[in-house]
Amino acid sequence: MSLICLSWGLFFMLISTLLFVSSMFFMIEEISYFVELVIFSVNSSSIVMTLLFDWMSLLFMSFVLFISSMVVMYSDGYMEGDLNLVRFIILICFFVFSMMLMIISPNLISILLGWDGLGLVSYCLIVYYQNVKSSSAGMLTSLSNRIGDVAILLAISWMLNYGSFNFLYYLDFMKGDFSMVLVSSLVVLAAMTKSAQIPFSSWLPAAMAAPTPVSSLVHSSTLVTAGVYLMIRFYSAFSSSLIMFILLVSCLTMFMAGAGANYEYDFKKIIALSTLSQLGLMMATISIGETRIAFFHLLTHALFKALLFMCAGNFIHNVGNFQDIRFMGSLCEFMPLTCVMFNLSNMALCGLPFLAGFYSKDLILEILNLNGLSVFIYLMFFISTGLTVSYSVRLFFYSVLGNFNYLSFFNLSDSSNNMLFSMMGMFIFVILGGSVLSWLVLPVCYMICLPYTLKLLTLIVIFLGIFLGFLMFSIRMGEFNFMLSSIFVSLFFSSMWNMPFLSTFLVSKPFLLSGSLYYKAIDQGWLESLGGQNLYSILSKSSFKVIYLNNNLKVYMSILLLWVVFIFLFI
Repeated sequence: MSLICLSWGLFFMLISTLLFVSSMFFMIEEISYFVELVIFSVNSSSIVMTLLFDWMSLLFMSFVLFISSMVVMYSDGYMEGDLNLVRFIILICFFVFSMMLMIISPNLISILLGWDGLGLVSYCLIVYYQNVKSSSAGMLTSLSNRIGDVAILLAISWMLNYGSFNFLYYLDFMKGDFSMVLVSSLVVLAAMTKSAQIPFSSWLPAAMAAPTPVSSLVHSSTLVTAGVYLMIRFYSAFSSSLIMFILLVSCLTMFMAGAGANYEYDFKKIIALSTLSQLGLMMATISIGETRIAFFHLLTHALFKALLFMCAGNFIHNVGNFQDIRFMGSLCEFMPLTCVMFNLSNMALCGLPFLAGFYSKDLILEILNLNGLSVFIYLMFFISTGLTVSYSVRLFFYSVLGNFNYLSFFNLSDSSNNMLFSMMGMFIFVILGGSVLSWLVLPVCYMICLPYTLKLLTLIVIFLGIFLGFLMFSIRMGEFNFMLSSIFVSLFFSSMWNMPFLSTFLVSKPFLLSGSLYYKAIDQGWLESLGGQNLYSILSKSSFKVIYLNNNLKVYMSILLLWVVFIFLFI
């Protein structure tokens, strides 16, 4: 293992352990520290850096650093032979530091520093491979997140109405105030862009152009979870109408991502759409008032999603860097250890009992039964859960089982020790993390009494999803398929409800077209006729008339004399 990967990995692991122990202490003692560091002070004006240390921020930082340590060690095997490995590791470190700054900031200005740092470094990481596809994906990601940056800047400017930029001072005090309603609405807009909720969802699958270690870090615990974390902090300032809006948007995002993943064939994009679906679940959980359980699911999701991307990266790395699942199959014959970890993380994502995802996901769905929400929201939750299981099982059958579909034989094996070591570290936490966190994060045991049928409804939905996933895998060429019978319906669902087209062509095409018309009609049209072209034609006609006088010296001298007289008269 290269020295830079080993040293940064061990450093992150050490700090993660210390933060985890500190978080347990803060949780047991029920304390939080609000630290103000005076950077400099001139007369009565001072610039102060404010930091918030409580059990939530410390535990989240611990998870971010643990996953980062595994990803950095994993990168040594995945990016083997890359000439710019040092630059890659430094970018990941900047990314992690930006996320940590955002986590411990109760101040909107320092949140903006971390928020903008995430956007800038994510652009650098997405365009790492320096091709046209990466450039387009990086620009789409950067511009989508820029909307959130503008929203945070507007919230900062509106906070000038108060005595401080520390929003924690005003959350409960100003709940009904118009100013705080405006600030909280801007924060929700920023969170929707960063967590890729409708209509800003198209950048999340596009960000898969980055190297797989980056995807593992971005889609588990850093970039996309920043919006969810900010909403957890701001929740007490949200009005009821804003909460209903968040609930509707997040449920639609869950369903859209789940349906799209069932039509997708790109390995990494399926997992990216899975992340989008889980982000919608977290947002919806926040909107029904269960912020602590949303945070619990955020942590468990970070564990199994990081492992899922690591396993996907190992598959892609070994089969010649192609990502189409239709060319995969029978990977369990060649890479059994990776397949075991991939299957366990997939099962955790589906919510199978006693894995990491089960403890949070099952709890969310059972609490939903106790809320008096509409039938539409109720169906969206459970249908989206079934679709999650469906695309996970479909992915499992296409890649791990299925037929051997390689175009040529590759030398497949679980040979990279660095990648396997990192995946094994994550694998232990995927199995044990959910049960451990359920005892730590939740202050009391949730005892939810439901009728027998509602209690089994989650498991029924899971088994229906397994059946649907198997049916989707079983489709062969030439068979009649109701879902694919209409090309327009298939295109609508597979393209995330046309959002990539709306985010690119709708935004860029009208401006480019109007710019082209303006250039032709004005810059090359009447403005040119009255300006440069007109002056040129006047001068050429007048000079032609002078030349027409047969170069007569008398004429020239007369014109010169008249010109001199004219100048003297008027000067």
